[in-house]
Amino acid sequence: MNKKILVCIVGIITIIGIVAVILGGNEVKRSPDELVVAVGTHGGEPETGFDPILGWNYYGEPLIQSTLFKRDNQMNLNNDLATDYTINTDGLTYQVTIRDDVKFSDNSSLTAKDVAFTYNKLKEVGTSDMDLNSMNSSKAINDSVIEFKLNNPDSTFINKLCYIGIVPETKYNNQTYGKEPIGSGPYKLVQWDKGQQAIFKLNDNYYNKKPEFKKLTMIFLKDDAAFASAKKGEVDIAEVPLSFTKEEVNNMTMTILHSIDTRGISLPYIPDNGTKTSEGHPLGNNVTSDIAIRKALNYGISRQALIDGPLNGHGLKSFDGVPSTLPWYNPDATVEDGKIDEAKQILEDGGWKAGSDGIREKNGLKASFELYYPSNDQDRQTLAVSVSEEAKKLGVEIKPVGKSWDDIENFKNSQTVLWGFGGVDPTVISKLYSSKLIGHIYDNPSGYNNSRVDNYIQSAINNLDINKSYDDWRKVSWDGSAGISPKGDAVWLWLVAMDYSYFVDNSLNISIETVTLQPHGGDIFGNIYDWKRLRQS
Repeated sequence: MNKKILVCIVGIITIIGIVAVILGGNEVKRSPDELVVAVGTHGGEPETGFDPILGWNYYGEPLIQSTLFKRDNQMNLNNDLATDYTINTDGLTYQVTIRDDVKFSDNSSLTAKDVAFTYNKLKEVGTSDMDLNSMNSSKAINDSVIEFKLNNPDSTFINKLCYIGIVPETKYNNQTYGKEPIGSGPYKLVQWDKGQQAIFKLNDNYYNKKPEFKKLTMIFLKDDAAFASAKKGEVDIAEVPLSFTKEEVNNMTMTILHSIDTRGISLPYIPDNGTKTSEGHPLGNNVTSDIAIRKALNYGISRQALIDGPLNGHGLKSFDGVPSTLPWYNPDATVEDGKIDEAKQILEDGGWKAGSDGIREKNGLKASFELYYPSNDQDRQTLAVSVSEEAKKLGVEIKPVGKSWDDIENFKNSQTVLWGFGGVDPTVISKLYSSKLIGHIYDNPSGYNNSRVDNYIQSAINNLDINKSYDDWRKVSWDGSAGISPKGDAVWLWLVAMDYSYFVDNSLNISIETVTLQPHGGDIFGNIYDWKRLRQS
């Protein structure tokens, strides 16, 4: 072949390659045993680092640390570090026996002292996300047995033994541990570029079934940035908002995971009479304290319209914040919603008459209030706007306001807020409705006070058998004549149980059949032990 022609051909091939890269065909090659995942829409990057005591991945797979027990997608309790446990007949003493062959990633042995230290430290300095108020103390009986002493029976305490990663007593420093964690989980952190990525490598000391993937890189990207990384072939998995579910990405499949993560709007239950919480925030709202407003919204707003619109058809209706996959779900708490005429009649009967501007009024007070949501959450923003449009049909004005959580803090007890909750521990019901917790951090933001509901909550907690306690938790929603659901006091406007959406590389099998229940914040890595690479991507 003529040398000049050969040079021209090579040049053309080079140009074609460059153009392909420019046009986005630059799929990034990775080793089959390496994973790159774009996370950020739900859980995201931990502000305080990878420290379980300061909140790292409650309700999710901590990756770096081990937990005593785990719950699977059928809510079964399975051993992790633990091999057995007992509960005294008075419900005040739990003893847990752990494995004797576990080492931390630095080769030191994990013993009962480390477990006791972790729980005591969490009770001392931990965040409000994990409630250990019922625990007095924990101590090591010997190297393999930990004793937990409770100050009162707590049927939910067994759940607290599922979600706290164990840290080493002698190596723990709450100022530095989050950046350089030592744990006994399947991975160890080897690099954290804050605001960008975290790189994990397989922990050779891990005692259980090891994941197939020796390296895991989390890239902290949200929304458009995560989608762009998927389009460029830079990641194996990209977590994206539900608004992206109709998009397509070459060599990737949109994967939908059902969750127990619910979205609901707190409706201040008492009028604004100048009262403030212990934190100094105003308490009460003169519009939402009227049960006609709360009932009309619960019956009139179409939850299916919210699912079909901003959520692209992905989600399930929620009427009390308890998804139907959980054992304390109460089907009797549901109502037929989207009943505009019925909702209007509720408002008319309650004295809320249509105003000249279309907004109802009662004694000179407009049916108008603000709805706060975190401005960095696209799914909540679209939900807030859609709820506002639905409420207009009833003559109720809801004004969506996007703010930071620091700003929302000032309004959470006097205006409505679009919240997210969801875990496999019914304690959250107490946090939302117990009168003892009004104004405490983010607990009971509505200021709800109902002795009947309080009694059900206390009865459920005092029950020594968690499975038998579920009946009382159900009665909080509706006992046949009262409760927090739309049929009762309509304390919240619960909307949907969210689905989570991910673009997953076609070379990757994330074992859908063993995916764990997706809590608030998600848990995409909950079954990483079962993931397989089918072929080179």
